[in-house]
Amino acid sequence: MAKEKFNITGMTCSACSAHVEKAVRGLEGVRTADVSLMTNSMVAEYDEGVLSPEDIIAAVIQSGYGAFLPQKAGARTQSAPQEDTMGQELAGMKRRLIWSFVFLIPLFYISMGHMMGAPLPAFLLGHGNAVAFGLTQLLLTLPIMYINDKYYKVGFKTLWNRAPNMDSLIAVGSAAAVIYGVFAIYQMGYGLGHGDMDLVAKYHMDLYFESAGMILTLITLGKFLETRSKGKTGEAISRLMDLAPKTATVLREGAEVEIPVEEVQVGDRVVVRPGQSIPVDGVIVEGQSAVDESALTGESLPVDKGPGDKVAAASINKSGFFTFEASRVGEDTTLAQMIRLVEEASASKAPIAKLADKVSGIFVPVVMGIALIAALAWLVTGHTATQALTAGVAVLVISCPCALGLATPVAIMVGTGKGAENGILIKSAEALETLHTIDTVVLDKTGTLTQGKPVVTDIIPAPGNDEDGLLCTAFCLEGPSEHPLATAIVEEAERRGVPVTSVGGFTAVHGRGVRASIGSNICFGGNRAMVEETGIDPGPLAVKADELAAQGKTPLYFGDETEQKLLGVIAVADTPKPSSKDAVAAFRELGLEVVMLTGDNRRTAEAIGKELGVTQVMAEVLPQDKERKIASLQAEGKKVAMVGDGINDAPALARAEVGLAIGAGTDVAIESADIVLMKSDLLDVAAAVELSRATIRNIKQNLFWAFFYNSLGIPLAAGVFYYALHWQLNPMFAAAAMSLSSVTVVTNALRLRFFKSKFRSDTPAAPACGGTCPLELKDKPNQGGNKTMNKTMKIEGMMCAHCTGRVEKALSAIDGVSAVEMSLEGKSATLTLSKDVDNQVLTDAVTEAGYEVVSVQ
Repeated sequence: MAKEKFNITGMTCSACSAHVEKAVRGLEGVRTADVSLMTNSMVAEYDEGVLSPEDIIAAVIQSGYGAFLPQKAGARTQSAPQEDTMGQELAGMKRRLIWSFVFLIPLFYISMGHMMGAPLPAFLLGHGNAVAFGLTQLLLTLPIMYINDKYYKVGFKTLWNRAPNMDSLIAVGSAAAVIYGVFAIYQMGYGLGHGDMDLVAKYHMDLYFESAGMILTLITLGKFLETRSKGKTGEAISRLMDLAPKTATVLREGAEVEIPVEEVQVGDRVVVRPGQSIPVDGVIVEGQSAVDESALTGESLPVDKGPGDKVAAASINKSGFFTFEASRVGEDTTLAQMIRLVEEASASKAPIAKLADKVSGIFVPVVMGIALIAALAWLVTGHTATQALTAGVAVLVISCPCALGLATPVAIMVGTGKGAENGILIKSAEALETLHTIDTVVLDKTGTLTQGKPVVTDIIPAPGNDEDGLLCTAFCLEGPSEHPLATAIVEEAERRGVPVTSVGGFTAVHGRGVRASIGSNICFGGNRAMVEETGIDPGPLAVKADELAAQGKTPLYFGDETEQKLLGVIAVADTPKPSSKDAVAAFRELGLEVVMLTGDNRRTAEAIGKELGVTQVMAEVLPQDKERKIASLQAEGKKVAMVGDGINDAPALARAEVGLAIGAGTDVAIESADIVLMKSDLLDVAAAVELSRATIRNIKQNLFWAFFYNSLGIPLAAGVFYYALHWQLNPMFAAAAMSLSSVTVVTNALRLRFFKSKFRSDTPAAPACGGTCPLELKDKPNQGGNKTMNKTMKIEGMMCAHCTGRVEKALSAIDGVSAVEMSLEGKSATLTLSKDVDNQVLTDAVTEAGYEVVSVQ
């Protein structure tokens, strides 16, 4: 099966999109076809062995519309033609609108001015000048019809193809008014020629040219306002595309060369300076910096990056100079995938939208039938042809299903765009709609609720020992080990600057721990079983270790086997993320049942669940069984959203009503998830649910007003209330009301642009250790021998990232300055010195760079 996107031209309402879908789905070999009125596009899935894209295009053309394949290009250039097309369409519509009013104003004055006491030229006054009066109005109406001939070309073409749409209603209604006006001119001419002044008087005020001109102008005004508003719905995508730089600086044969970003290849070394945008995805190989990833993840605080860390296109290098190796370019970058996901979601249809499209598909022919019946009813009941024409044309004009067709796609497009702004990528409109129905959220533990890697949480030295001494021994023992728990101890020791010495006779004891000689003593580190093997009595430390184990932590004993004594206990655990507890509380506030699903042992899982407030815990579940657990919850009648990492939890994500991949980072192409969350923040799940509920609420409001408007407008236009209240709607007012309804629906949908979740996290980004650091970081001299010092400089004159970059470069070049941390907001530079550097030397370097030093501390 192939999946192809087509651009569709000529569509003006949801009846159009419904007819295009019907024509394409009727082809043999087509599996699905979703047409988006908002983006004027169609995504079709079809059998390549049966059909070709040209066959699908031919079917669309046969149904009365145009179709073509979009140009294949990079994400940034691909969307440029669409943006240009929107701008050209808006500019053309504006010209049509201006010229329509140029002719409409005198037309309206001539036809209606005398009713308001306005003077008219003598050659237009009286029954004797009736033909001149009618011809002048006709001559002013014809340019308006010519300027807006699109309605006639499309309207009559679709009517001929038995697929009438909104343009058909406008074309038939306005043409009927003009034809009746021409008929009236002939009648007046006949009356003048035969001296029948009663006939002239009868038709003198029964000219409907101003109605035709007003209908066309007001419809164009409504379409102009609607198109301009629709353009705002894609602002999130446009802003993302604007972030991508047009050029990149790469290293070629040792020299820096600036090339178009499209020419960057995988493996190229790319240079990024302070203040520049990162052109493609890659991995840093040299240098370090703070990178602003807010455009991709919604995280407002810059993230520290160094060698080995990934960087993504459209991120901004705030400070520092680094080189990275390109790993993903063109359409494979994070930015390109984000844009594609948002565009696909905007083009897809929610179930509620498909219902509206089905209604619109049969709505237009039904309305034409109602208009005909209304006109005949007025004639049969003895009323004039004028009243009959008024009723028929008013029904045609007021019934245009614009509001109905726009009710859902505008809200979906704004909702998905707003999600993208906040790092929530919604892959389909169906997922956005379904999310508001869920009542149970199932959370994977490792990597979702927790950091996904162990960290040291507690250091408990035995009497007579201290924390640093215990950690030093543990560092020496665990350094050669590759076990994840050993890695946690090594990272903690390195973070605290604990020295390490070489060990001898290192041995890993399977299922127990490690043993090695430090100096003349044999030391060990491991679990309770290893302590028991040595014959050492754990004493009070055993009680403390049991308490730690009850909290879901893993206690590791360290001791000196030679001297037969314990040195202490170090606890390691995969700690919860900072926002996990708040997220669980947010789910409960939203009325959702929270379930934790994990393959971890029950005691650890329940300890984590208790800490976070999760009451229902499913532990010791194998990856292949997670999907069954989801299915069993669904069998109980639950609507389930599964939150996982998108890889190990793929079957469960696919089974759930909505699958959310959290912690995806730059890997946004997770096929198993319906929604991809760019940050490892569970609060984004609550924000996604809130966004879904707000979007569906907006859609229901739009549909209510669209249906309410048509259900009230059609009887009013047909004259149902005439006998009781003497109300009959003039076609001009019908056109104004129809345009107003469309603008109202679009404006209501645009309110979603101001959506802000009350559950959004305002906590700072996680520290470099990758988890909550439960141990206080203390300033200590480097025990390896080199003493470090810090100095803070207050600097005036820095205005942007380029300024901080110049100051950082000047200070880094000074002998003895090992690191520089710049703060644009604080107007300061914090220096890490490997030896004492005179304050004047530092001041001179900053002054030479063009900035003023206020103080050095």
